[in-house]
Amino acid sequence: MSETLLHPQPRTATRARAPSRILLAGVGCTALLLLAGWFMPRWLTFLLTMAASHGLVSLGIVLLMRGGVVSFGQGLVFAVGGYAAALAFARLGLTDAVGLALVGGLAAVLVAAPFAPLLSRYRGIFFAMLTLALSMVTYGILVKTEMLGGSDGFNMGRPTLFRQALPDALVGFVLYAVTVVFSAALALLARVYVDSTRGLVTLAVRENELRVEYLGGSVRHAMGINFVLAAFAGGSGGALTVMALGHIDPNFSYWTSSGEFVFVAILAGWQSVLAVFIASTVLEVVRSFSSLYFPNTWQLALGLFLLLVIRFLPRGIGSLWIGRVGLPPSGGQP
Repeated sequence: MSETLLHPQPRTATRARAPSRILLAGVGCTALLLLAGWFMPRWLTFLLTMAASHGLVSLGIVLLMRGGVVSFGQGLVFAVGGYAAALAFARLGLTDAVGLALVGGLAAVLVAAPFAPLLSRYRGIFFAMLTLALSMVTYGILVKTEMLGGSDGFNMGRPTLFRQALPDALVGFVLYAVTVVFSAALALLARVYVDSTRGLVTLAVRENELRVEYLGGSVRHAMGINFVLAAFAGGSGGALTVMALGHIDPNFSYWTSSGEFVFVAILAGWQSVLAVFIASTVLEVVRSFSSLYFPNTWQLALGLFLLLVIRFLPRGIGSLWIGRVGLPPSGGQP
C-alpha cells in the first residue's frame, strides 16, 4: 500500500521538471536558429524573419481560439503596432529594434483594451465580424490620413541595436536574430500562460461557459485578458515586420492580411504554441514558391494546401505531436 501511495511522486517530479525542459528546449532551438541564420542566404533569412513576425500575430489568434473564438481583425493590432514603431522611429527618435518592438506591442494594447469589455461578451460569428469591422474601420482611417502617408504609407529607416548602427552586410541577419529571439521569448511566455490556471480556465470556457461561471470564474474577464494579450503579440509582430520591410501602409490592416493570420492559426491548430511558427514558416515557403512557379494561380495552390491539411489534419499541425509525447489533447502538462 505504501508503494502505491508513493507512486504519484515521480509524476509530480516530472511536472516540476517539465518547465525546465521546455525552457532548455526553447533556448536550444533559438540558439540553433541563430547559428543556422549566419550561414543562410539573405532571401532565406528574410523569409524566416517574416515567418517569425507573422507567427507572433497568429499566436494571438491561437490564444483566442483556445477560448472558442477567432479574430478576423488581427490586422488592426498588426497595423497599429507597425505604425507606432514607424512613427516612434521618425518622430520620437527611438531607433532601438527591441524598444520599437515593445512600443508596437504596447500601442496595440492601448488601442485594443477599450474594446475588450465589449468583445468579451460575444462569441462565434459575432466576435469574428466585430473584430473584422474594427480592422476595416482602421484601414479606412489610415487610407484617408495624409499625415500618415495615405494609401501609399511611408518608409522607415534602418533601426539600431543597443545604440549600435547596423552595417549593410549584417542588417538582415541582425533583424532576423532580433525577431527570432523576441518571438521565442513571447512563445515561451505564451506556453507558461496556457499551462497556468488562467490558461486552463480559457479551455474550460471553450467547453462550458456556464460551468465556469457556476464555479466562480469570470468568462468575460478571461476572454478580455486573452484579447489584450493577443493585441500585444499582434502589435509586436507588426513592429518587427515593419523593421524588416522598411515600409508601412494601410494594407497591414486590410481584411486579406487578417485572413492570412487566420489561415496560419487554422493550419497550426490551438493545441501547440510551437505549431504556430511552424505553420507560419510553411505558409511563407508555400506562398514564395507558388508565386515563383505559378505567379497567376498561387492563391489556388495555397487554398488546395489548406484543404489538404484540413482533410488529413483537422486539428492542425500541432496534433502531430500533442498526445504522443506525454501531452494531453488540451496542450497542458502531463
